[in-house]
Amino acid sequence: MELTNEFSVSVPVDEAWAVLTDLERIAPCMPGAELQEIEGDEYRGVVKVKVGPITASYKGVATFQERDAAARRAVIKAEGRDTRGQGNASATITATLVPDGDGTHVSVLTDLTVTGKVAQFGRGVLADVSGKLLDQFVNALEADVLSGSTSTPAEAPATEATPTDAPAAPAGPRKIDSKPAQPVDLLEHAGSPVAKRVGPIIGALVVVLWLLRRRRKKKKQ
Repeated sequence: MELTNEFSVSVPVDEAWAVLTDLERIAPCMPGAELQEIEGDEYRGVVKVKVGPITASYKGVATFQERDAAARRAVIKAEGRDTRGQGNASATITATLVPDGDGTHVSVLTDLTVTGKVAQFGRGVLADVSGKLLDQFVNALEADVLSGSTSTPAEAPATEATPTDAPAAPAGPRKIDSKPAQPVDLLEHAGSPVAKRVGPIIGALVVVLWLLRRRRKKKKQ
């Protein structure tokens, strides 16, 4: 299914591009997400969601498929699997940035595929949930990142020599020290759309229970 979202941030497009393509920097702003390690171009972590009393953790990896600084267009491929083997999710996320006065307007197109518990909600509910989660992300981004952001550090002068005895970068993935993700409650964020779908089911259960109680009373008589 395809989901379309838009948002604006109050920084120039060059600065917004530098921030939004720095996944390590913005990961803490993503609801339910926890970046755990980086190896090369792979960003590995977990996303946690709740469906009522059931919590699902999707452990996966994200990579940039495209990062066109001139066009201000980035494409990210993300794939995750439920740690209990009860479903999986994959998404191709295309973000396009354009100047908007003194700020930046961002368009996000997500091609999403989900299986398992989360898939029961359908496109309408997932679209509503994604919009609310994106609002949370933008609010956190403005408050925690962009409010104190500065331009990317200038590169060292070309004449500066690199010490020959500098220690080599450690092999293998680089661990990220981040706080554990708090699960996103999909029922809480979905609100009325889910209530409309779950309401008739609850009503039917009440009727069934009432009939069973009547049948038991008749047997006693």
